[in-house]
Amino acid sequence: MMTRQKLARSTILGGMLILPGPLAISVYAADASDTSRPVSHPHRAGKSLSTKPEELAVFGHGSTRQMTSVTRTMMRQSVPGTSPLKVLGQLPGVLYQSADPFGAYEYSSQIFMRGFSQSQLGFTLDDIPLGDQQFNNYNGLSVTRSIISDNVGDVDVSQGAGAIDVASTSNLGGAIQIHSLDPSHKRGGTVSQTFGSNSAMRTYIRLESGDLNKSGTRFYVSYARTNMNLWKGGGYDYSDQVNAKLVQPLARNSSLKLFFDWSSTQQFDYQDMTTNYLHTVGPKLANYYPDYTAAYKAAQGTYPASFLATNDPFDAAYYAGTANRVDYLGGLTLDENLTDRLNWKTTLYGHADTGYSSWTTPYMPSPNGAPLSQRIQTPQVARGGFQTALSYTIARNTINAGVWYEYGNFNEGRYFTEAPLLGQGTLGNPTNGFPRDKVFAHPWQEAFSSNTFVFHLQDTYKITDQLTVNAGFKSMIVNAGNDVSTQNTSINGSQVAQGRLEASNAFLPQLSANWRFLPHHELFFDVSHNMRSFPEDGYGTNVSATPWTASQTAFQSTKDTLRPETDWVYEGGYRLTMPRVSVLTSLYRINFSNRLQLITSQAGINPVTAVQNVGGVTTNGAEASVTIRPVDGLSIYNSFSYNHSTYDENVSSGGVLYQTQGKLIPNYPSFMYKGNISYSIGRFAVHLDGSYLSKRQLTYTNDLHVPGYFLANFGARYSFGTIGFLKNLTASFNIYNLANKTYIATTNELGNNFVNTGYNYFLMGAPRQFFGTITANF
Repeated sequence: MMTRQKLARSTILGGMLILPGPLAISVYAADASDTSRPVSHPHRAGKSLSTKPEELAVFGHGSTRQMTSVTRTMMRQSVPGTSPLKVLGQLPGVLYQSADPFGAYEYSSQIFMRGFSQSQLGFTLDDIPLGDQQFNNYNGLSVTRSIISDNVGDVDVSQGAGAIDVASTSNLGGAIQIHSLDPSHKRGGTVSQTFGSNSAMRTYIRLESGDLNKSGTRFYVSYARTNMNLWKGGGYDYSDQVNAKLVQPLARNSSLKLFFDWSSTQQFDYQDMTTNYLHTVGPKLANYYPDYTAAYKAAQGTYPASFLATNDPFDAAYYAGTANRVDYLGGLTLDENLTDRLNWKTTLYGHADTGYSSWTTPYMPSPNGAPLSQRIQTPQVARGGFQTALSYTIARNTINAGVWYEYGNFNEGRYFTEAPLLGQGTLGNPTNGFPRDKVFAHPWQEAFSSNTFVFHLQDTYKITDQLTVNAGFKSMIVNAGNDVSTQNTSINGSQVAQGRLEASNAFLPQLSANWRFLPHHELFFDVSHNMRSFPEDGYGTNVSATPWTASQTAFQSTKDTLRPETDWVYEGGYRLTMPRVSVLTSLYRINFSNRLQLITSQAGINPVTAVQNVGGVTTNGAEASVTIRPVDGLSIYNSFSYNHSTYDENVSSGGVLYQTQGKLIPNYPSFMYKGNISYSIGRFAVHLDGSYLSKRQLTYTNDLHVPGYFLANFGARYSFGTIGFLKNLTASFNIYNLANKTYIATTNELGNNFVNTGYNYFLMGAPRQFFGTITANF
């Protein structure tokens, strides 16, 4: 699935809940690291979570920065298989969007925090870096393919600035650290089966070895299969995934842990929408698959009747867009307490990714005379590295120092394969294999290599029992470059640049503090300076501001003056932690310098794209969260967030001066409200959650926006206890999009234009969906 601008889509991949009335769907134009890890994680100590109220999150008691931990108990409110990032969408300042109910469709999956997109955040899994989570990931792996959601223990979120020791070169605006569950000390297992809308079926099984010896050696192996049809049009989302984890306890409460992940994913695309398509064909516009005849005739200029009312019937739909990916991810962590004061922690990791993606294009006819062909891309990632750090406690100081190194390769090529003539076969299911025997053109092939080195040093100084200060810095060097072995300008239209760039800064400081001025009452503040390395991409296959999309001449003229994005983040807040109530409030300011944007213009199969420095962005914001537990089993959560992010100056592009000064940044709402009510009594639990987003801008000049909306979700669960050999047999039922709201979800999958061009793309959110799950232990 590919619009004329879709060069990016070439790889896989509460207190009172106020329910506003229906909102008409439309688009309106012009109108410390705290080394002590203060947030407790009961499951890591082997404690049962069953007696805990199913509240949304744990606020970071004792942390010197804004920290929130989403627990496994909360994640159980979602349908099994739901992306952990989607669960984070209930946190203040966090926006998560996806076109599918699980959040598994990677092209549409996006997360923002305080105005920063996912490519400007940091992500790790058990200290393994996951890169910047862009769709065409060159330096990491998506969360959903990194770990089976059932195996996630908890997720720590820093909305303001990531800790100094987070392994990321992109976290300008915060970090998300995912922790996997450890194996159980008891032999047994878990089975789970989910059924739901769109013929959804998901199977999960986990086998536990239990303690194998007196030292506590144990492991688990788990498998998950997900298969569900798209909610509109033909095609499906299918995945197989295997996780395994081994824990070997060592002396002095040390440990050696090994984690492994294998995933295989096949996905069909949802068609991108424009305002014109939405108002003419409607929100259920979809690709032609599996109707090859309709796609063939459309390529010849004969369209379905409903398409004739659009401004561009040629691009309203294609035969199919698909993705097929296989990944291997592994990490080995030694957490060694050398003495009662000295800890040494080292993680070794490796990741390999391979596969292909396809788009049936009417812009490239086949040599046999067919008016379309299949465009194939073959991304491959191979990377490995290590982190190692020492922590030493002396008097009231905990000093932590460490290094992170990674070497990465990203290789990608584009091919065109022949489509059959009408009446002589069809393209069938494009996920069934790369048809190498039908290749008739190879427009380009490129390979990136990168070396990443980061050093950090910090000290957590407990001045008094009530006052803690964390201070430190990190030094970062990322050297990356590409080699383009094949460039066919007769197909590509232009050549992209080759060469190497280095993003470096020897001193990126951070200072934070926590003051418990009364029992249960804390004040905190954090100031940090951050940098993001240059993203790698040479042919616009991603929505990323990468210098390598430029021509060789432009690249050479700017490589010595181009500077990576940097910012200063300031935040301060108040935290109240009591058995019956938790409160978190914060104020923040961000001064973003040298913001690089991918500017797209014109319509067509090869739109004009360029990376441009759009100057600075100033952000001021506020967030507040309250969790009340008035009686045992009842948890009421509300959060409110306000963000005002504007450009500091006007921007000149292509000889045109665009009035961007004072305009809001695209894609992120100024106001969000989230609420959750959950109640547990005996074996029964029920919850209702809702979220409201204000309007989001689609253009840099704010002459086009999508309306705000409110979504509500419902879930219930009942445990039948032990029946035969099955323990804790549980049935759960979830309704996503309870009011069946029609709404716009993803808005920046193809980048943003300066003004309303008519080709401003977005994806629709899923309608109401029903899911039921049976789970049991044995």
